[in-house]
Amino acid sequence: MFDNFRRQAVRIDVPRLRPRRAPNALPKVNLAELTPEVLPYLGQAAYIQLAIFESIARAVMLSPTVRAKEALAPAAGVALDKHVKLVAELRRRDDDPAAVMAVFAPAIDRYQAVVRGSDWFESLASIYLTAGILDDFFVLLATGLEGEIGPRASQIVDAASHRDAIVVLLNDAIGSDASLGSRLALWGRRLVGDTLLVARSAIHHTDNARTDEERIEPVFTELIAKHSRRMDGLGLTA
Repeated sequence: MFDNFRRQAVRIDVPRLRPRRAPNALPKVNLAELTPEVLPYLGQAAYIQLAIFESIARAVMLSPTVRAKEALAPAAGVALDKHVKLVAELRRRDDDPAAVMAVFAPAIDRYQAVVRGSDWFESLASIYLTAGILDDFFVLLATGLEGEIGPRASQIVDAASHRDAIVVLLNDAIGSDASLGSRLALWGRRLVGDTLLVARSAIHHTDNARTDEERIEPVFTELIAKHSRRMDGLGLTA
C-alpha cells in the first residue's frame, strides 16, 4: 500500500520480546537515513491518530458506566487534536491531505481490526499499548525530517495523551478479577508483532538490508522496552 511513497521494501523479521534493559542501557537511535519524505510521514502519522481517536471513541460508546465514559473522553479529544494538527501540516504542503492519508488507510484499518480485541477490556489495553508504541516510534522517526517540520511533528505526536485514565480503569478491573490480568498479559504480548509491522511500514529502506537492520534493531529494542514498562504499569508481564 505504501509503494507510492517508498522504494521497494526489504523483508526484515520483526524482533521478538527481549529481556528488559535499564533505560540508560538503551542505545541512542538515529533514523535520519530511514525516515520517509515529509508527505508520507505526515499522511501515515495523521491517519494513525485518526484511527486511535476512532478506537477511543468506540470504547467511550461501549463503556459500561458513565464514570468510564467521562474518564476516557479527554483521551479521544487529544488524539483528534493530534490528527487535526498533523493534517494542518499536510495542508501546508499539499492541497488534498485526504488523498495523502488514503494511501495508508486500508493497511491501518486492517491493523485496527486485528488489534481491536474481543471485549471492552482488551480494547482498552490495545488502545493504551499500541498507541504508546506508535507514538514513541513516530516521535523517533520525526527526528530524521529535515527543517522545522521535524521538531514540530515530534511535538505534536508527543503531546500528553491523557491515557492514564485507561490505566486506572484496567488496574481497577484487574484488581477485582485475577483471570482478567492473565488474559490481558497474553493479549498485550500478542499486540507487539502487528504493531511493529505498522512501524516498519513507515521506514524508507535503503538498498543495503544488512545496514538497515543494524539501524533498525536498536529502535525496536527501545520500543519494546517502553512497551514492557507500560505492561508493568498495568501489573502485567511482558
